[in-house]
Amino acid sequence: MITLHQFARTWDIPNLSHFCTKIETYLRMTQLPYQIVETLPLKAPRGKLPYIEDNGKKIADSRLIIRYLKATYGDPLDDHLSLEEKATAKAFQRLLEEHLFWVTMFARWGYTEQNWQVNKRAIFGVLPPVIRDMAAWVYRKRINSQIRGHGIGRHTQEEVFELGKEDIDALANFLGDKAYFMGDKPTSLDASAFGILVNTVNSPIESPAKDYALTKTNITEYCTRMLSEFFPELTKPT
Repeated sequence: MITLHQFARTWDIPNLSHFCTKIETYLRMTQLPYQIVETLPLKAPRGKLPYIEDNGKKIADSRLIIRYLKATYGDPLDDHLSLEEKATAKAFQRLLEEHLFWVTMFARWGYTEQNWQVNKRAIFGVLPPVIRDMAAWVYRKRINSQIRGHGIGRHTQEEVFELGKEDIDALANFLGDKAYFMGDKPTSLDASAFGILVNTVNSPIESPAKDYALTKTNITEYCTRMLSEFFPELTKPT
């Protein structure tokens, strides 16, 4: 059985990690059996979560994990897509994971002290106080350095969130009234999209990007629909 190593659940969403959410969503969409080990990335391969163990192998990085799962267990989600559709899906995946993701990371790790404290408690709250504070300081410094290295962290706060709003516009316009991003069937793009979007609109991290995404009814309904379909245990009764 596949073992998925990821952060503990919190915030009433699948995971506070965009990419842990992505992988668990992919596993549920493909109905591959798996078990979860809740952990921190302190000793994870490449120092990041998620990673999986399967058939004696450890695979890190969500892109490489899905590549491995497709090669090993087949590709039931994407094999019906045309080459053009696959190219479109790949472009939107890059928009989500290489740009909008960093806007949300900026909101969590460097935007306001209130956001940082919420983020800190969620990630490091399981550790003893002395270790917790040191680990949080180290990781905050490291991740803020990565945000700056990406380039998004070199902009003003207003510029960062304006760029994020452009991403949200593109996603909302492409999704339109479709059930999923590529049509009436979920694809691996939806694992990526849900991982980023649910961590934008359903997390307690506040930002102008979140506020803007909440004005997009199709985005909020998409997140609600994905939660209900693939994580019904997290859906609050109405």
